[in-house]
Amino acid sequence: MGRIVGIDLGTTNSVLAVLEAGRPVVVANAEGQRTTPSVVGFSRDQELLVGQAARRQLVLNPRNTFANLKRLIGRLWQDLDEASQAVPYTIRANDLDQVRVLCPATEREYAPEELVASLLRKLVDDAAVYLGEPVEAAVITVPAYFDDAQRQATRDAGRLAGLRVERILNEPTAAALAYGLDRQRSQLVLVFDLGGGTFDVSILRIASGVFDVKATSGDTQLGGNDFDQRIVDWLAEGFQQTHGLDLRRDRQALQRLLDAAEKAKQELSGTQQTLISLPFIATGAAGPLHLETSLDRSTFEGLCPDLLDRLLRPVQAALRDAGLAPEDIDEVVMVGGSSRMPMVQQLVRTLVPRDPCQSVNPDEVVAIGAAVQAGILTGELRDLMLNDVTPLSVGLETIGGVMKVIIPRNTPIPVRRSDTFSTSEPNQSSVEIHVLQGERQMAADNKSLGRFRLAGIPPAPRGVPQVQVSFDVDANGILQVSAMDRTTGRRQSVTVQGSSNLSQDEIDKLLAEAASKAEDDRRRRLLVDRRNRAQTLLAQGERRLRDASLELGPYGAERQQRAVETAMADLRDSIEEGDDRSIERYAGQLEEALYGLNRRLSAERRGNDGNGPLGAPLQGLRNTLGTLRDELFAEDDWEDDWDRPAAQERGRRRERPADDPWGRF
Repeated sequence: MGRIVGIDLGTTNSVLAVLEAGRPVVVANAEGQRTTPSVVGFSRDQELLVGQAARRQLVLNPRNTFANLKRLIGRLWQDLDEASQAVPYTIRANDLDQVRVLCPATEREYAPEELVASLLRKLVDDAAVYLGEPVEAAVITVPAYFDDAQRQATRDAGRLAGLRVERILNEPTAAALAYGLDRQRSQLVLVFDLGGGTFDVSILRIASGVFDVKATSGDTQLGGNDFDQRIVDWLAEGFQQTHGLDLRRDRQALQRLLDAAEKAKQELSGTQQTLISLPFIATGAAGPLHLETSLDRSTFEGLCPDLLDRLLRPVQAALRDAGLAPEDIDEVVMVGGSSRMPMVQQLVRTLVPRDPCQSVNPDEVVAIGAAVQAGILTGELRDLMLNDVTPLSVGLETIGGVMKVIIPRNTPIPVRRSDTFSTSEPNQSSVEIHVLQGERQMAADNKSLGRFRLAGIPPAPRGVPQVQVSFDVDANGILQVSAMDRTTGRRQSVTVQGSSNLSQDEIDKLLAEAASKAEDDRRRRLLVDRRNRAQTLLAQGERRLRDASLELGPYGAERQQRAVETAMADLRDSIEEGDDRSIERYAGQLEEALYGLNRRLSAERRGNDGNGPLGAPLQGLRNTLGTLRDELFAEDDWEDDWDRPAAQERGRRRERPADDPWGRF
């Protein structure tokens, strides 16, 4: 099996790690950063931007820049809360109630999976440069409380990125893998994972390389962004009271508020008070309006009591499901950047009487754990074993709209369970299997994962046919359901596709479109790189010409300087005309001319090594004076007055003209 990378696909930032010589290593991206902003956008020229390049245009181009996509992936429009819909760009529901993102720059709409695939592709391309080999497989982490539709959508995003997704791994489990990699002592660990958009808590027992998940819980619509939103609302409401304008109705102003709120939240983790200054945030009747205020930690904490309560409930539920008391927990591992907030850490201390572990990096630990899981899959790490659980109960709808649970939550996976059902009407020739996921008693209150029909049942009275329905949950937490009529042996099997996912036809279409446009994309990228290289060469040529003038004088390397100037002029003309073939040809000529000029400069510097610090400028001055002297004595009118025989006899002195009584010659 080839190299498999581990990817922490985060709401705010994403990280990629790989196993090197048996140790997990975080791979820096092309910009040299260990974390990549989970932002995808399009420039006004329809160029795809991913990561930091997209983040830089968030304020100036908010309608074509998309963040917080993890909250949208695999979800129906009706599943989104108000906070998830309050984004600076445009999202809508299509005819099937699926979430779609509108992009004015490209004049089309995207499924969230397509945009997430672009982010995954960037991470993998950067890793391929680091490793020196292509990356084709990955372990991708998701929140433990992701339902089946969200897991399927994440896997689809990986496929659209050209990856073979070997495992969908729960984020708290990945963090525990990273934490317990070198620990042999048996202990119970509570992983508290508060990221930018999701919250998870898992309880694991770690003993001699075996990671046994006892329980998991969480909230996929709660994260650091919700804390940011409280600051945004506080700022916007204060501004509205003062100036009568709601900044949240302006896309650019809203994005500036979001950036300022995130920065203020981060600063309040280390200080008691922070200054928020946003000049020219809006325009009023009297001119530009500015926002400048201070926010202290106590005020911020007073804005978020209900969010802290939402953090409290999943922790209590996980402890209850695991059958443990808070005193039984040996270690608390805090994961996710938002877990750095002092009020969150204090909440955890009130729940579990342990100081949180500070030995792991909250931003990178999940990706490191994913790389560890990749090492387990490839066999590079042989002494580790992971036993995960299902995050939510799965079952089907029965008579009266009641949900019958087949696999309860926190059941170890992989797992297979089955039950037998019958018909509700006499002579019923088919049954519809409605698959559900959730913890409510009534089917309508739970998440619908899909429906399929088993036909061909022989006519019989009500309750006589025997239909065995089997549920299989694989190691990725993805569900497969099959139904068999025991009388005829007829079977119908389906891998449940959540109704909010891309269909298989849509996935195949997108993959075919990407393959068909791969050559065009490569050609466009080549043209862009060629023009960028040409601009770089022009800037380099200007610098080298300045260096040559300073060191050698304007005529010290006249032939080489003239060759550079000519090539630069031709290259500029080609760029203005948009002639790509000429750009490539003249760029090559400019490279050769620069090479010749650089050799001339290097030779001159070697010859002036003994002249001290002023050697080069003095030599340049000497060259200039020498050139002027040669040109002066090469004038034609002087040449006519030169008496060569007389000059040779008198040591090449100039003969005095007859009409020169003063003897100037």
